Amino acid sequence: MSASLYERWKSLTVRRPDDVPVTTSLAWHIEKFTEHDNRLMNNALPAGSPGDAGRGDAVDAIAAIALRESLHRHVERERGARIREAIELGATWSEVATALGVTCDDARSALHTWADAQRRLDRRDIEHAPGDSLGLDPEQHAAVLALRLLGDDERMSSD
Repeated sequence: MSASLYERWKSLTVRRPDDVPVTTSLAWHIEKFTEHDNRLMNNALPAGSPGDAGRGDAVDAIAAIALRESLHRHVERERGARIREAIELGATWSEVATALGVTCDDARSALHTWADAQRRLDRRDIEHAPGDSLGLDPEQHAAVLALRLLGDDERMSSD
């Protein structure tokens, strides 16, 4: 992202999760959250403490809540894509499930849920902007769902 986008992001006041553009990088997101969160944590310091770089206020608290929710949504939105990517890059369902802290069946279910949402996104995009879809077309959807058929400790073949 460009410097002007970054400057616009830095000056953006966040009061709702939807104030955060969907394309905002996770790093920028976390940076803004950390600034608000640090000021709120400073409220617990005694007045005049060496690390006291400013106290938090209600604006910081609201921004921290909204940014935390937006971060949560961002991470959840990317969950299925990262599962797909891991399996396609050679991870096993057991490894993915361990990384998620769930069972292999739960990991497969998360991928299925994501793939179905991506398929619905593709259909909606086709209706509103033909040729400009971000979701999964029928063939891509079927290929993602086929990943669920791999055994728990089976790796995707590299052919």
